[in-house]
Amino acid sequence: MQCVLTDEQLLQLLRDDVPYGDLTSDLLLDGQQRIRIVYSAREAMTLCGIEEVARLYSLKGIYVQLKSSSGQQLAAGTELLTASGTAAELFALWKVTQILLEWASGIATATRQLVDAATPVPVVCTRKQVPGTKALSVKAVRAGGGAIHRLGLSETLLLFAEHRQFLSLPPAAILEQLQRQAPEQRRVVEVHNLEDAKVWAQAGAEVLQMDKFTPAMVQACTEFCASQQLPVVLAAAGGVTQENAREYVAAGAKLLVTSAPYHAKPKDVQVRFYPLQ
Repeated sequence: MQCVLTDEQLLQLLRDDVPYGDLTSDLLLDGQQRIRIVYSAREAMTLCGIEEVARLYSLKGIYVQLKSSSGQQLAAGTELLTASGTAAELFALWKVTQILLEWASGIATATRQLVDAATPVPVVCTRKQVPGTKALSVKAVRAGGGAIHRLGLSETLLLFAEHRQFLSLPPAAILEQLQRQAPEQRRVVEVHNLEDAKVWAQAGAEVLQMDKFTPAMVQACTEFCASQQLPVVLAAAGGVTQENAREYVAAGAKLLVTSAPYHAKPKDVQVRFYPLQ
């Protein structure tokens, strides 16, 4: 996968971590000693962020060897990247790159686990990333086999109850207006209870985003839409996790919308140093 952080973003990560040098290494190590650094997976994981790490090394003039790539499902012990340089260079890059890999791989791994649990129904992640982390969060979701629900407000239609409280038109007329003015976008409506879902399904919504519906509620909506021959896509959203994904699929959901991977525990990346002769 391609690197999604700009050179300036990568260098800023390093400046944040090592603004005035590495005090411990500067006091104790020969900064010009040539050494080697090796990154490996300490546990099974879906890798993400390795291209960003390699690019940051390259920006500092250090040649790296990539052993793995983002999106790969790796066993514990798999080598990810190796590089050679001076002690001053590699110790400065050590932690910022390790943290990036562990955090991004945590999201990617959690996404992969949810995708596997939901197969064959697709999993999409919301835009509820930690502020400032969108580019790498999106990459991590994709590395884990998921997709993005909405990158932002500009490119998709999602009609909330908060919108509807200011509208006087009936549901069918609202959807007709959206279809007329934005014919390329699917008309997605968020609903919060079964009666609301029935109203908007009959009005012509193309996708119902069922917020915090239980699997039993999704099942009831599935049966209603089937009985009325309504070709609406039912998307379960709010509280969807790896543990309940299969229940939502069995209930008839054709799309799972979740923020859960963004809260995943980081994966453990091992970093070792070796002196060069």
